[in-house]
Amino acid sequence: MISIYKIIVVRDKKLKERWNILQKKISYQFNNGELIDLDGIIYLVGIQELGFTKRKFKKDEKLNLMHIGVSKLLSQYGYYEFHFHDEDGWPHYIVKDQLPNLTPGEQRLLMKQAIVNYFLEQGYIS
Repeated sequence: MISIYKIIVVRDKKLKERWNILQKKISYQFNNGELIDLDGIIYLVGIQELGFTKRKFKKDEKLNLMHIGVSKLLSQYGYYEFHFHDEDGWPHYIVKDQLPNLTPGEQRLLMKQAIVNYFLEQGYIS
């Protein structure tokens, strides 16, 4: 498992550049250029992982999509693991390891790094 502290220390220029490129690209594709924030991108990851992109979601489903997004993103660091798809096709994850206590800034940085890595793997950005 990758140490969370090794991830957080990566405050390099390349991450900032990739984050800005990703945020702008997603914002133009999904929000007419108006910047989508971190939570909005996590929500989009949840939708991507669910695979049901052409429907409206209820409030509780939107919260579940956020959870799916976070779980998928943090699974790359060993904190979550995909468990199964339920009968409705929704993915479920299990907690493999507890995250250490992080400051809000460290949490944001961790999620930005995870999001950038996710979209690099998807080939959406380079």
